[in-house]
Amino acid sequence: MKVCFASSECVPYAKTGGLADVSGALPKSLAALGVKIKSFMPLYNLINIADYDLKPDPINQNIQIHMGRSSHIFNTWNATLPDSQAQVYFIDCPDFFHRDKLYTNHPDEAERFIFLQLAILRILQNEQWAPDIIHCNDWQTALLPAMLKLSYRWDNLFEKTSTLLSIHNIGYQGRFSRDSIYGAGLPYQHYFPGGPFEFYDSFCFLKAGIVFADKISTVSETYAQEIQTPEFGAGLEGVLHQRKNDLTGILNGIDDDFWNPATDVHLPQNYTWENLTKKRQNKRELLQDAGLQYDVKIPVIGMISRLAKQKGFDILQPVLQKVIQQPVQFIILGTGEQEYEKFLRQMACDYPDKIAVTIGFNEGLAHRITAGADMFLMPSHYEPCGLNQMYSLNYGTVPIVRQTGGLADTIIDRDAHPKNGNGLSFTRYSSESLHAALLRGLKLFKNKNVWKKMIEQGMQADFSWNSSAKKYLKLYKSLQKTEK
Repeated sequence: MKVCFASSECVPYAKTGGLADVSGALPKSLAALGVKIKSFMPLYNLINIADYDLKPDPINQNIQIHMGRSSHIFNTWNATLPDSQAQVYFIDCPDFFHRDKLYTNHPDEAERFIFLQLAILRILQNEQWAPDIIHCNDWQTALLPAMLKLSYRWDNLFEKTSTLLSIHNIGYQGRFSRDSIYGAGLPYQHYFPGGPFEFYDSFCFLKAGIVFADKISTVSETYAQEIQTPEFGAGLEGVLHQRKNDLTGILNGIDDDFWNPATDVHLPQNYTWENLTKKRQNKRELLQDAGLQYDVKIPVIGMISRLAKQKGFDILQPVLQKVIQQPVQFIILGTGEQEYEKFLRQMACDYPDKIAVTIGFNEGLAHRITAGADMFLMPSHYEPCGLNQMYSLNYGTVPIVRQTGGLADTIIDRDAHPKNGNGLSFTRYSSESLHAALLRGLKLFKNKNVWKKMIEQGMQADFSWNSSAKKYLKLYKSLQKTEK
């Protein structure tokens, strides 16, 4: 089976969120299952060619793409995903991808990702490589199904190609001026109120993908149901409900080569379920680096998050001061909305013996918090999948989460299910419910037998990509038109 995997970001090359983790791990796991896979992404100027041993593609050089009244040239570089057989094609167009960040508010944002998609199709044509599946991810590549069905029907190369659109976060939709339709080379006749392209008087890339993709997936089973409701559908719930028979949820996995406490290069001490005393050493060193005093009886709650309302900081803000009156310490890493950055900095100043905050992102510190904390807090308003709760389980750090999306699919509340509980969860999105869950966690921490059992449940579960990749392969096979 041949798969073209289209994404705007991919670990280890460029990342803003979970999409990059999926784009790095899923192709790697699919290749291990025998899939012939080629991934495509922009060559941002933030990517150092020498760091990743990128090589110029001898076939796809100085290629011109016409977009409406303009044209742009791109070159292509190739690499292989680390520790895999998956090829990566980097589309190098300084006009569009040499910016100070991956996504912008620049006037040509639509054109940037229209160009990416047109370039992907051109490379496939140049190489005469006919994929069985084109797997699109989020709005940045969501026009590919419409392009194939409306603008590339003449090309027999794609005659037996099916499309899958994965929605990683429906809140990001790619809504632009209707004039962008012409630049994409798509027929304007599909733009009308309520039509496939139109969404609140804009041209919506994601809606077009939902309408024209052969099948749609999202990143957890619960999120697949949630996005068909007004609360979580971001206005697209009606379109998704119409496609409900073609919509499936597949939980993301984690890259356990990179997130494995037994081998993690970022940790002072590696450990497994059999030697949890070394986890305590990670806690000791984490607290020392954070300037907090170590006490084996005082639990540490870690957070690694975008500081935003979606991540639950609006319900944490009113109760954090109450919680820290208890014997507990917080270590928080993240960046985001100014209101929450300012709040957390102030809390760290007011309670220097209780709270340590790092504004920004530090990969090594993220791993050390995951290993050194006793609990990991994710009170998200919505969470399509979430990876940090799975990392935490893998590291023997008990998650406290709100029951939504992938958090609901991975965390089993210990009080509701004493035999197989691996964390704590709460349903109602409120400060009161969060406060109650935190107090439950502090109480359970004192019961060492119960706590050890929860750690065991988490560390012995398999959240690797092996299971998820097999589900994607099954979905791909359901889309195959015929054998080539």
